[in-house]
Amino acid sequence: MAYHLSGANLSGANLRWAALSGAVLSGANLHMAYLDGAYLDGAYLDGAYLNVAYLDGAYLKEAKLAGARADRDAIWPEGFDPEAAGVIFED
Repeated sequence: MAYHLSGANLSGANLRWAALSGAVLSGANLHMAYLDGAYLDGAYLDGAYLNVAYLDGAYLKEAKLAGARADRDAIWPEGFDPEAAGVIFED
C-alpha cells in the first residue's frame, strides 16, 4: 500500500521505523522529522523539505530525492550521498 502525502506537514513527526516504501511525499514538510530506520525505499521525496531531519538508518534504496531541500543539520544514513541523490543544500 502506497501512502499519498504530497505537501503534507509532517514537521516534527515521529516516523521512526515507519513502513513508507513507495510513499509519495513530494513537497512534504519533514522539518525536524524523525525518520531513523524508516523504510523509504522507492519513496518519492522530490521537493520535500528535510531541514534538521533525522534519517539515520533509514532505507533509501531507489528513493527519489531530486529537488529535496535540506540543511547541513540533516542526518543521513551512513554511506548515503544526498547530493548525488539530488538533494539541494540550503545554507
